[in-house]
Amino acid sequence: MRLRKIVFSFLGVFVCSLLHAQQEPQFSQNMFNKLANNPGFAGSNGAICATVLHRSQWMSFEGAPKTLNFSIDAPMPFLHGGVGLNVVKDGIGPFSTIEFKGVYAYRTEIGSGQLGVGISLGMYQSGIDGGYLRYDKSLGIDPSTPEGNVQGSKLDFGAGVYFNTQDAYIGVSTAHIPEPVIEWSDGQTFNLERHYFLISGYYYQITSNISLNPSLYLKSDGATSQLDVNTNVIYNDLIWSGVSYRLDEGLVALTGMNITDDLKFGLAYDITIGSELPNSLEFMLGYCFKIKYSRPDSKYKNPRFL
Repeated sequence: MRLRKIVFSFLGVFVCSLLHAQQEPQFSQNMFNKLANNPGFAGSNGAICATVLHRSQWMSFEGAPKTLNFSIDAPMPFLHGGVGLNVVKDGIGPFSTIEFKGVYAYRTEIGSGQLGVGISLGMYQSGIDGGYLRYDKSLGIDPSTPEGNVQGSKLDFGAGVYFNTQDAYIGVSTAHIPEPVIEWSDGQTFNLERHYFLISGYYYQITSNISLNPSLYLKSDGATSQLDVNTNVIYNDLIWSGVSYRLDEGLVALTGMNITDDLKFGLAYDITIGSELPNSLEFMLGYCFKIKYSRPDSKYKNPRFL
């Protein structure tokens, strides 16, 4: 019985240590989920696009992160840009967050590409279920840990710049610009740290049926950083398969297909290296409804596969 209490105590300390590391959820299929971190992306596809991702990180580990992300965006020529919505629900043991962000991006054509300058504004809510942490206080765990459900919310905003041509893209963005301090209902506080993102990718046609799509994803809070180097090989713009290397963490196997011209499905399997943590699994489903514009000044340089 005492061993069980020690395990739960360790879990409590482990979860608390993850709160800062997991402020921004991790997605391995980041090349299909650009709106989540860069509001400048909104409307760049020239279509109404919706994406759903579900990630089970460190499967079989009790209290491991589980994340659900829904995003949708569309071009709005009469607003000279695009709009979008991004919703993220994240849970790590007793700790949970949910974030709602409305997005607007002003778009303009530059040379052979288009530039989007965007902002996001929304609400960030976090909380903790103290009842999840059953421990023996005699072990020295901080007795101020909440025993019931506590939560709080705060207004939050971010910004981003995104440039793309038909074959390439690059974007820089930042989230949690004001670094809001969320006060929980029991008086404790949770500090959101500002994060920075860099995304970049390229579509290269090797043969008439085979193409290559390398990309980069960099996430940083100014103190620590995470870098993903991705490569997908695409057959006939229909089926893709590839691999990612996540610096100091491991490898990711990627695969997926375009079920129809508008609907795609993707799968990512993370393999940890040099750690006893379990592997992770991620699903992606995306749908784009193409829009036909009759006005001659409504031009959108749609990326081929990006």
